[in-house]
Amino acid sequence: MSGNKPVVIKKVKKVIGGGHHGGAWKVAYADFVTAMMAFFLLMWLINTTSPEQKRGIADYFAPASVSRSSQGSDGLLGGTAFQEDGARASGSNRKIDEESAEASQRAKGGGEGAKTKEPTEDALAQAMANRENAQFASAEASLRQALQDLPDYAELSRNLIIEQTPEGLNIQLVDQEGRAMFSGSSAEPLPRTQHLLETVAKVVEQLPNRISVSGHTDTTAPGRPGYSNWDLSADRANAARRILEKSGVEGDRIYQVAGKGDREPLYPDDPDLPANRRISIVLLREAPVMPSDHAL
Repeated sequence: MSGNKPVVIKKVKKVIGGGHHGGAWKVAYADFVTAMMAFFLLMWLINTTSPEQKRGIADYFAPASVSRSSQGSDGLLGGTAFQEDGARASGSNRKIDEESAEASQRAKGGGEGAKTKEPTEDALAQAMANRENAQFASAEASLRQALQDLPDYAELSRNLIIEQTPEGLNIQLVDQEGRAMFSGSSAEPLPRTQHLLETVAKVVEQLPNRISVSGHTDTTAPGRPGYSNWDLSADRANAARRILEKSGVEGDRIYQVAGKGDREPLYPDDPDLPANRRISIVLLREAPVMPSDHAL
């Protein structure tokens, strides 16, 4: 028995995951390679896209971005494709651009039959009307935004009526029950009226249109001997005109100042209603400028 060798049992401990020689680093390296590939792809796109396409990409990822396109060819790349050199190689936009460029070159070259078509009077009038409508809409939005910054906006908004009419953009300061714009039967504007007119002036002075200012009253007489609604409405319109000019509106833009008494009530069915007492400031629509050779 003494010749028998002792039995040695060797235990091998397996390390799950491979320890420092496992595969975790491969995952991290793969993420790194993917990120680098995305980075170089971004650099390639920045190098090959035009400024218009960059703006399209920025608009796409901007918050509250709304696409105004109704068809695929008007999208980010405009229906075009990229070649190896990064230039737009095909697509409907490129074809149209090329045709437009060729037509422009033919017109500049003065070839036979190349004539500049003069705009018609109707086209000029329509273009002017569209431009003015856009300006009036912008002015209305700016005025309402400016009013929201006033501390008593909720109350003042009830005294203001803004609307587009065939005559122009009509801004009316009207009396409300228990909240007048002028003191009693005088032409002296109250502080809130002056503040409101100053706010209107800041918006009106941004546009070039001529201005008409008119005063209106209800059927109630002022109660002063020898002083009628004609006098009161004219004096109030003139007081409003002075505030507008003092607030920055150029005097040569004032086309007319008129007192209309009770002849044009805002509510004809109720001529004694306080809202019939008002000041109307109209940004007048302008006639389109005719070509120099236009026959009168």
